[in-house]
Formats: sequence, structure tokens, C-alpha cells
Amino acid sequence: METKCILVEVTEGIGVLKINRPESLNALNGEVLEEMESALVGLERDTAVKVVVVTGAGNKAFVAGGDIKEMLAMDPLAGQAFGRKGQRVMLLIGKMKKTVIAAVNGYALGGGLELALACDFIYASDKAKLGLPEVTLGVIPGFGGTQNLARLIGPNKAKELIFSGKILSAQQAKEWGIVNEVFTAEELSARVMEIAQLIAHNGMIAVATAKDAIVNGLNMNKEDGLRYESSLFSMLFATEDQKEGMQAFIAKRKPEFKNK
Repeated sequence: METKCILVEVTEGIGVLKINRPESLNALNGEVLEEMESALVGLERDTAVKVVVVTGAGNKAFVAGGDIKEMLAMDPLAGQAFGRKGQRVMLLIGKMKKTVIAAVNGYALGGGLELALACDFIYASDKAKLGLPEVTLGVIPGFGGTQNLARLIGPNKAKELIFSGKILSAQQAKEWGIVNEVFTAEELSARVMEIAQLIAHNGMIAVATAKDAIVNGLNMNKEDGLRYESSLFSMLFATEDQKEGMQAFIAKRKPEFKNK
């Protein structure tokens, strides 16, 4: 599929999806969201891809937010459709069996932070700025930000960030529990790829199952979550990867997982 607003590249099992609108600081509009949705579905289906990295083109922005020029003319129905389109992309990331890492290389504001929050975890450049300043525009986060941020850092801290509209430095975002690690701008890409490769060398069925257990377990009470974890744990003993992983451990060699 030809794309206008995103770039997709697969190297050594790592799929990199790059939002490519540097002239507008990679702002999300309807076209970008549609292209992202198609690209993510393609990356999920591609058996050569084991980990997905989401980032932004240029050196200024990951995604600076939603496209204000497009949103300005929206009425409530159009706003609802736009919000649901964005939520659909964010939900797709959460449901993907593959690990999705956000490499935040600059501004991640509004929809940009919502995109990063939808990923499994976030690494950021020391030059990045993160926040959900929608209230300064008279709206609220509409791509899942109110839900994902509250689940990540708790409702009180989420309220503080969203209600104030303040912008955090990358280090502050790490202290708040939003960002996993901060790297220099020069080393961000290499370090993210290093971690992606580390994940890619593990059993992909096991990694996907662990993601399933965490994501879906968060919507259950603890006892139900434990039962769900146990059922997933037991199912893995029917896979070839489980036999290979444990045999390799005993033989003191590296496992050769086949995703079966």
C-alpha cells in the first residue's frame, strides 16, 4: 500500500512505523490515522516482524498532537467520528500480539502522547516534551488519554496533568511513571533497536501471551486475573517453543524459537 503520511521499514525482524509529516510536526489527521491503521494491520500479519517501533520523522516531534486545522471546523458528530477513529488505532495497538514500543524523539503532546500511551512502553529523547494540553484548547483527550494515563499512573496524577495542561520534560515524565527510560537524542534510535532486538530473540508466542495476560488482566479483579494467567501459562506447554526453550536451557545453548 502506498502511503503519504507514514513510512514503514522492516529490518531484522523489527518493523519501524514513522509518522512522516514533519512540516506539521507529525500532527495526526484523519488521513494519518487511516494509514496507520492499515500499516499496523500489515505489520501484525507480517510473520517476519517480531517487534514494532513507532516514532516520528524529523528531529522536533514524535507527534505534536491532533491536527488543529482539521479539528477547527468539526461539529459534534464530526468530532465523535474523529475521536472514535483515533481510539480505534490506539485499541489496535493494545490488541496486537506483537510488542509495540514508542520511541518519542520530540514533542509528544495531545494525540501524540495518547499514541505513545497506547504502546506497550515508552522510551524518550532527553529533548522530548510530553503532555495532554487539550483543555487549553477547550476540549479533552479523545484518543484514549483519560483512560490509559489514569491506568498507568493512577487517577490523581492523571487528573493533575490533564486538568492543568502542563507539559513535562522527558525526565519529569520518567519520574511520573509515564516514560520507561530517557536517552540522549543521538542514542535514542540505537538503544530502542537494541531493546527491540532483545525482545525479538525471545519466544514470540510467550511474549504475546504475556502481553495478553497483562492487558486483559488489568480489566479483571486480582483473583480472576490470576486464573487467567494460569490458563495462559498452561496453554504454552502445548507449544514447540516451550519444549525448545527448556531443552536449550538444559543443554546450555541458545534456543531457536519457531513461533510454533
